[in-house]
Order: sequence, then structure tokens, then C-alpha cells
Amino acid sequence: MKINLQLNLIFNRLHALWHDDCYHGWGKSNRFFEGWYYKLVSKDQSQAVAIIPGIAMDENGSKQAFIQVLDGKKDKAWYHRFDSNDFCPSPKKHSLFIGNNFFSSNKMILDLPNIKGEVNFDHLSPWPSNLLSPGIMGPFSFVPFMECYHGILSMNHFIKGGLVLNDESISFKEGKGYIEKDWGYSFPEAYIWMQSNNFSQPGISVKASIALIPWLNSSFIGHIGGLLFEGKLYEFTTYNGSRIIKCNVLENKVEIVMENRKFRLSLWVKRNKSTELAAPILGFMDARIEESMRAEIRVELFHKKTKTILLTDTGFSGGIEVAGKYQKLLT
Repeated sequence: MKINLQLNLIFNRLHALWHDDCYHGWGKSNRFFEGWYYKLVSKDQSQAVAIIPGIAMDENGSKQAFIQVLDGKKDKAWYHRFDSNDFCPSPKKHSLFIGNNFFSSNKMILDLPNIKGEVNFDHLSPWPSNLLSPGIMGPFSFVPFMECYHGILSMNHFIKGGLVLNDESISFKEGKGYIEKDWGYSFPEAYIWMQSNNFSQPGISVKASIALIPWLNSSFIGHIGGLLFEGKLYEFTTYNGSRIIKCNVLENKVEIVMENRKFRLSLWVKRNKSTELAAPILGFMDARIEESMRAEIRVELFHKKTKTILLTDTGFSGGIEVAGKYQKLLT
């Protein structure tokens, strides 16, 4: 019986290694967190909500499940805490219950004191995965001691359904969605994160992050950038040889330029008012970060060989976080 349990835990972990959407914490009892980030934006962009379900375990083995709610237009956030026994993931696919709340890759049902309803997701655009490069972490997915792992479940998709938030009905019919997740034991000491998929042209989505990554007895600056445009994903990552040309942060704007062998991706971000959220440190949700869902992200994609601009557009209802000792990331 004990051997079978251990084999099941090993199988579940291996399965999750190539399926970022699935729960990765099988057998974990301390210094661990995992959270999914669902972003919902209404068709007219008058409403933007982020829902973050997850689990957190501190160094001493104290555990809690949680669901954070962020109203991105009213700059308010709520943290709903649950007993860890209310956290019930499936080992085969992303199918998670936290109390009466349900989360999967194509559906979310909420039954919280201040927000209730159901939304469905269609035509998801996950980050590509293969045997040697499972998801957005690429070969770093196989490194067992990373501080924080990251996954992109969908760069862009459509939403159906609606929610009632603080007695206000919100329709997400024909809205836009985005889903990502993190797991590990702490958020990075310094990082910049941004995302938008509300552009003038349909089907465009951008996500970029730069972070200080602990590595053995030292650290390095890692980056992940992705632009979904005309059905093609342009990838700018540490492991595919891309590099950061520029990273600049001012009070009201951020500028990031990345390039790979063929393309250059330039991002100019107008920052707006942000809202405080809980974040993990050594497994528990004791840190605080500031997130805005009002950012404007201007994107330019440049083809280096032909010296032509393939795309110039501005995304709205963008999410942005500039956290920790971000000065260490500037170039």
C-alpha cells in the first residue's frame, strides 16, 4: 500500500512535468506554493478581473489554500483563505476544487462571499511543449532546485458567462482571457512582469518577464517573452539564445527590448495605479506585491534581416508588476 502511494506520487510529478496546467505539489509538505492566474476582461474592457486560486505551505508545514480576487478597474483586492483540506486537485489534468469553487483550463465556477458565477473558455493558446522543452521554462523545467517555476496555459482565448462581484453583474460574453501559473517556494527577489491581449488587431497577445534567478551560489538575470501574432508565437527566452537589449523602469513607464536571432521585440509600458496582492515567500503568502490591470503596452516587432516592422500596436487592460529590488535588472 505504501509502495503504491509512493509510485502514484512519482507518476503524478512526472505527468505534471510535461503538463504545466496540472498540480505539481504531490508529496510536498513544506516550503511550497502553487497558484493559477486567470485574467478576465470584458468585451468593452470596462471590467477586468483576476482570480488566483492556490495552495501555500510554510517552512514548518503549516498549510493554507486561498483564492485571491483582483478588481482591476476599481483597484481592489480580496484574499479568501481556506483550510488546506479544501484544496482538491486532480492528478491527471487541471481540475481543481477549493471548497465549492472549481477551476480548470476551460471552466471556472466561483462561490465566494463577494463573487459568484461561472465562466467558460474557448480556443485556448497554450505555450508549445515538447519532450525536451516542456512549456515556457524549457530545459529549466528539469532543474530540481529552482526558486520559482512558470507556466503559460493560454496566451489568448475567448470567454463566455458572467460573474456577480459585490452585487454587480459582469458579463464576459465575447471577452478575452489569459491563464498562467507559478509554483516553487518563493517569488524572485526582483522581477518585472507584463501581459496584454487586448489589441486593435484580433488574436494578438504579449507576455514578458525579467527576473533575478538564484543559481547555485550565485544568480543570473533570466527572461521570458512571447508575442502571439497572426497565429504564430515569437519566442524570446534565456534558453533559446535571446538577449535583453534594454530594461528601464521609471515611475510611470517601463521599457523592455528583447531580441533573438531573427526578430527584435520592443515594449513600452504606461503604468497606472496598482493594487496590493499577497505573494509567496518561503512557501507562505507573507510577501506583498503591487499589480496594475490598467497598463497600456505598445508593442513593436522588427524583422532584423529585412529591416521591416512587422507589427506596431497598443494593448490595453494590461497587467504589470514591478517587484522587489528591480534595480538589479536594469540595463
